[in-house]
Amino acid sequence: MTYMTEERLMIQRTAQEFAREIVLPVANRLDPLKEDIPESLRKQLAEMGYFGILVPEQYGGLGLGCFEYCLITEELSRAWMSVGSIIRNVGLMVAQGMTEEQKSAYLPRMARGEFLGAFSMSEPNAGSDISNLSTRAEKVAGGWKITGSKYWCTFADGADYIVVIARTAPPPAQSKRHLGLSAFMIEKARGSLPEGVSGAPIPKIGYFGWKTWELAFDGFFVSENSLIGKEGEAFYLVTHGLETARAHTAARSIGLAQGALEDAIEYAGMREQFGAPIDTFQSLRFRIAHMATEVEASRQLMYSVCDKIDSGVRCDKEAAMVKYLASEMSERVTSDSLQIHGGAGYTQHFAVERHWRDARLTKIFEGTSEIQQRIIADHLLGRAK
Repeated sequence: MTYMTEERLMIQRTAQEFAREIVLPVANRLDPLKEDIPESLRKQLAEMGYFGILVPEQYGGLGLGCFEYCLITEELSRAWMSVGSIIRNVGLMVAQGMTEEQKSAYLPRMARGEFLGAFSMSEPNAGSDISNLSTRAEKVAGGWKITGSKYWCTFADGADYIVVIARTAPPPAQSKRHLGLSAFMIEKARGSLPEGVSGAPIPKIGYFGWKTWELAFDGFFVSENSLIGKEGEAFYLVTHGLETARAHTAARSIGLAQGALEDAIEYAGMREQFGAPIDTFQSLRFRIAHMATEVEASRQLMYSVCDKIDSGVRCDKEAAMVKYLASEMSERVTSDSLQIHGGAGYTQHFAVERHWRDARLTKIFEGTSEIQQRIIADHLLGRAK
């Protein structure tokens, strides 16, 4: 099957040019300093329409599909994974629970890059098992009071809103522990935490360009209009777009691996040992051939999954497969590239160390590799008792 139409090739070329000419120099300068993605770059992303890729045209977005979303994400992540991540529209995750009035108010601003979001679900004791969330939202006059601790909230300071998942009711039964969770959209000033919410950045080893926070809510009040979707049914909002989210993470992984592969090829052609460029050594040539094959195999599976998503075909098994395959591949390929760079790869003089650090994270977020294997195994073998 031919996936790449002329329109998609044009979208890919445009994103590639933008990533390599605009994003990569910024990444090479700021990532070693652990500095944030600058506002000027965010404005350029907005001008390209990249915050509105999946937003329907009726709300001012590009109205494109998961395929185009992942094409663009791969190219941006090849330069800086944080930029390939910031275009993820948190609001779309819960948009199916919005009223038409909320969609009309929020989605056009999201598409223009004027209303960027953060997502706060994970907690110190609740990661993959979201039914174990303990943050509570208590109903009070005019709204809710949220109390609890959150972890792994990336962009909590820089965003214009945070979607917080909290428990509004105890689960009705052990078998339905996912029920009783609700979603709240908290609007805030860009550049700071919401007034009344405390927090601190988590000292990460990578994924620089924006900060990831731990947050504390102590009776934080939100109005009743902040509730998104039906009370107690946030689990379905969160899981509704998981196939697209996992394809997006695969695209980020592939972008990192592609960058590492290209950097390895370039370095191997420049570096001489024993009187010859190291790209003439058979063992290295075979390693690069294997790296390239793994990257392309993951990319083709991603294309297939994106095509299914855009066609409305359920593919939660295949989405788990591509997320698992691509993230595991990305860690191997970026590690191999660092090895090809030798001692130089273990410095900040070359981007490969950034690709390597960021690739390691793709095996953890959006569901760990182990969670993806469990999903795949359950499809093939039935659920374990």
